[in-house]
Amino acid sequence: MGFSFNMLWSAPEINPYNKKAKSIPVFNPVNKYGRVFFFSYLGFFIAFWSWYAFPPLLSKSIKADMHLSQNQIANSNIIALTATLLVRFIAGPMCDHFGPRKTFAALLFMGAIPTAMAGTAKNAMGLYFIRFFVGILGGTFVPCQVWTTGFYDKNIVGTANALVGGWGNSGGGITYFVMPAIYDSLKKDQGLTSHVAWRVSFIVPFILITAVATGLLLLTDDTPTGHWSDRAAAVPVGHHSHAAVVSTSGGLADKPTNTTATSLSSHDEKKRASSPTDVETASGDVQIIDEFQHEVIVKPTPKEALKVMFSLQTLMLCAGYVCSFGGELAINSILGAYYLKNFPHLGQTTSGRWAAMFGLLNVITRPLGGFIGDLIYKWTNHNLWAKKFWIHFVGVMSGIFLIVIGKLDPHNLHEMIGLIAVMAIFLEAGNGANFALVPHIHPHANGILSGLVGAAGNLGGIIFAIIFRYNKTNYAHAFWIIGIIIIVLNTAFMWVKPLPKGQIGGR
Repeated sequence: MGFSFNMLWSAPEINPYNKKAKSIPVFNPVNKYGRVFFFSYLGFFIAFWSWYAFPPLLSKSIKADMHLSQNQIANSNIIALTATLLVRFIAGPMCDHFGPRKTFAALLFMGAIPTAMAGTAKNAMGLYFIRFFVGILGGTFVPCQVWTTGFYDKNIVGTANALVGGWGNSGGGITYFVMPAIYDSLKKDQGLTSHVAWRVSFIVPFILITAVATGLLLLTDDTPTGHWSDRAAAVPVGHHSHAAVVSTSGGLADKPTNTTATSLSSHDEKKRASSPTDVETASGDVQIIDEFQHEVIVKPTPKEALKVMFSLQTLMLCAGYVCSFGGELAINSILGAYYLKNFPHLGQTTSGRWAAMFGLLNVITRPLGGFIGDLIYKWTNHNLWAKKFWIHFVGVMSGIFLIVIGKLDPHNLHEMIGLIAVMAIFLEAGNGANFALVPHIHPHANGILSGLVGAAGNLGGIIFAIIFRYNKTNYAHAFWIIGIIIIVLNTAFMWVKPLPKGQIGGR
């Protein structure tokens, strides 16, 4: 299926087997697939903005107001990431049980309350408490990805997930522009003191979160067929009839024709489903409807959840996301302070704006990671090994550039900006590359897998934030250590097969 620009606003072609869209109507929020895309990235964008609303004001205004030490600021960053790790871990099974749309809205409403209460913090302990509960908003990433996966077909799902994730991640960059701007406006134009201005500024994200969550609930669907309870209706049942078979050398969305279709008996279906050649390599004729039925999300049993949790493929994806998103979270928390340390003449607002570029690059970099993953998948005739090696390649490259930054510790502003930007391209592309592969693995438990991988990103953020904490303001040394860890973790999992043995579906 070739690309044309009118796909960006036209109603998409639908895969008749699973009712998923084969293109992304980016500029068509009227279409139901376009509405899900719009609210997926907008909801995560607003959540990410509020989740990272503290760091732009912490390095100077909040620090001075509460008399915080550098260690207390680092502790608050770690606590915010810890809450999100726990929420993402829980959000995965919630998506499988209640559906991603309701889970998404619930997390937004729950995170809006502590956002509105941010101004009640009076000391370090109060800051820890507020940032822990605001961290609920970081968990919205999981339903964001599961929801999009449910609406977009395999040919485009990596790009769709990367776009909503990347545009959502950019909230971490926007916050470096917006929060200081709101603070400056309240202080200069409204005449508020610094003590009051930073507290009032948090009302803005609270209003936006509440508005987006309400719109998400009222204007979108759980699945392409409507309610979450009807999700299995998207895939026709073919076990009790002579269902058509198409060769997997074609696209999964290719419709069978009377001239090329054959019929399988129930015995033949079982035989093909148990064939290691067909299941593991997808060679020959595979029952397409059977594959899609294995991709319908089911309510997980504890046994199934443990099987997904401890598979090598899950660990491989988690390791990759520890590196990419974990590195991004930790760096995003300290980058403004790093710029301020090496270039003190910039001040809080300007150093924050340069730091914002790191997060804003997500608008391009994360989608690029997913888009190239989908492109590689197409070019290699649906070879998941190639899609997997793309993750490792961008991971190793990001580690190399982190080591370079750590060793040089640039004191030339242009050099610093350039190196951070190139490093960000590889680091953030890794996020998109990772979630371009996620929909292929354990598709019947996509919520659990997305939750585990998303939580792993926060675990990485915590680990790397601890490294920054114990290196205090020696940010360059921490960059060097993180770069080594990222290279080691990516190379350690290169040998793992992209699909678990015996998995049906996910190709």
